[in-house]
Amino acid sequence: MRGTREGIGREIGLIALFAGAYLAISFAVQDSYYQLIMTLVLVWATLAMSWNFLSGYSGMISFGQASFFGLGGYAMTIAFVDFGITPWLGIPIGIVVGVLAGIIIGIPTFRLRGHYFALSMLAYPLAMLYVFEWLGYQEVSLPMMREAPAAFMQFSDQRVYIALALGMLVICMLVSLLAERTRFGMSLLAVKQNELAAEAAGIDSWRWKMYAMMVSSAMAAAAGGFYAVVVLVVTPPSLFGMLVSAQALILTLFGGVGVYWGPVIGAIVLVPLAETLHAELGHIVPGIQGVVYGVAIIVIILSAPDGIYWSIRDRLARRRRAGAPAEAAPAPDVAFPAAPVPAAGDRTLGGPLLELENVSLSFGGLKAVDNVTLTVREGSIHGIIGPNGAGKTTLFNVINGFLKAESGSIRFEGGELVGLKPHKVCALGLGRTFQVVRAFPRMSVLENVMVGAYVHAATDAEAVHRAREALQRVGLSGDQITATASGLPTKQLRLMELARALAARPRLLLLDETLAGLGHAELDDILAVIRQVNREGVTVVIIEHTMQAMVKLADAFSVLDHGSLIAGGAPASVVKDPRVIEAYLGRKWMDRAQDPVA
Repeated sequence: MRGTREGIGREIGLIALFAGAYLAISFAVQDSYYQLIMTLVLVWATLAMSWNFLSGYSGMISFGQASFFGLGGYAMTIAFVDFGITPWLGIPIGIVVGVLAGIIIGIPTFRLRGHYFALSMLAYPLAMLYVFEWLGYQEVSLPMMREAPAAFMQFSDQRVYIALALGMLVICMLVSLLAERTRFGMSLLAVKQNELAAEAAGIDSWRWKMYAMMVSSAMAAAAGGFYAVVVLVVTPPSLFGMLVSAQALILTLFGGVGVYWGPVIGAIVLVPLAETLHAELGHIVPGIQGVVYGVAIIVIILSAPDGIYWSIRDRLARRRRAGAPAEAAPAPDVAFPAAPVPAAGDRTLGGPLLELENVSLSFGGLKAVDNVTLTVREGSIHGIIGPNGAGKTTLFNVINGFLKAESGSIRFEGGELVGLKPHKVCALGLGRTFQVVRAFPRMSVLENVMVGAYVHAATDAEAVHRAREALQRVGLSGDQITATASGLPTKQLRLMELARALAARPRLLLLDETLAGLGHAELDDILAVIRQVNREGVTVVIIEHTMQAMVKLADAFSVLDHGSLIAGGAPASVVKDPRVIEAYLGRKWMDRAQDPVA
């Protein structure tokens, strides 16, 4: 599993090996032009690292990294030229400016999704380009400080710049490594793969996105400030231009998205190629650098869509699997025994835990939830039934905060839920599963469940402990918990999602058709798990269409039709209600089952 000390130590060793090798090569290179290229490789790798931290980890595609790169460059330049502040302080000033810009940009822009977010991010550097031209900063040169050049980061030996740029990149690599191996990266990865599931599991996606934006903008601003020191002349197009943002994106896509080695690989391959061709053929083919990056992205999309890093890693993994001896058969599924469950009348239930009063929600002219009032008692299993389109899942979405009720009240343990975001509802003690399983497909089963544990776990170690505990509660163990979620069968996916909800140790679980897609034997196993969880003190509200199972499982039913509550009470009485029979069960139900709970 990611996050082990051994794994982090090994990665740090690889970073140190890379840094040592790069530094050794720089001392072997004598030509100052190629030394400059080696410096630019590191600068562009840092900018690409900043893009990867925001877009690679969270999935929000940004075309605006040039905003922070340019602000860092101009903040350092203006501080140096107008106020005589050394770049040793000017670059940190630029980082602060970049982070503040990231916060200001992120607050409104995170409201957008998909291509709307990408296009809005593109607007910021374009606007800044024209603003800085209007302010009179079309071309600003850094003065040469002959008396104390080192104090102003001016060196005659280009290899000093290589060492400084390498240190900057290594710091960014270490920050990315720690993020990938901790809840920071895990939370962002969960948001990237399924934001709704992450929110329902207690992840505050807006907060983690903002943290990613702040770190990303700091990296980009540092790269911009250092770039200005190296090239000595800055212009709005060179810092805010389209190619700057495109270069950060392309280098990462070429090397590999979502891993800190990706930007490094992309920069090492593409930047020397583009710069060398520009020097040799730039007078013949103006803008040849853009051609190089354009061709590179076409080639990588056609041959290795995930980037060089992932392509090589997947090939090596396939070779290892091909050469490995046959593995023993996986451990069989473990499920709780179907112990006898006392009838509702034989169990002692608590007072009201969840109370809905006159809750309504409309989509245009359609009343999706219409004046619903119901009470869920503590310790009970409460069934929500009704025909397709009755508003059952919409009601769950209103309860856990995905949708806001237009009117009415939803109280949990006496506290109002209306207006709370899903992650806050989860933190109060409401877990949630989905009609169609929402897994984080590229994570292991254990990592999927860890995401659910973060909401109340103070440390990553505690999150691991809570995740293993939850997996044991649903009967998953051994090789099952290290498997990648994308390869799981339906039953194990359902159990994994249930475990993720349980990892937050909720008081109440909202289960949306947890039995869907299961065979008869699998259905019995899941029912046994639900009963066991309920016996352990978790109140359950479940949506399900399998009536034979539901009448034996639930203590009470609430029946919805066209968004309205048409019946409620004990299963034995609800399934005999003429309104329920007409709306949902059908008249054959009465002919087939004289005693539904038998």
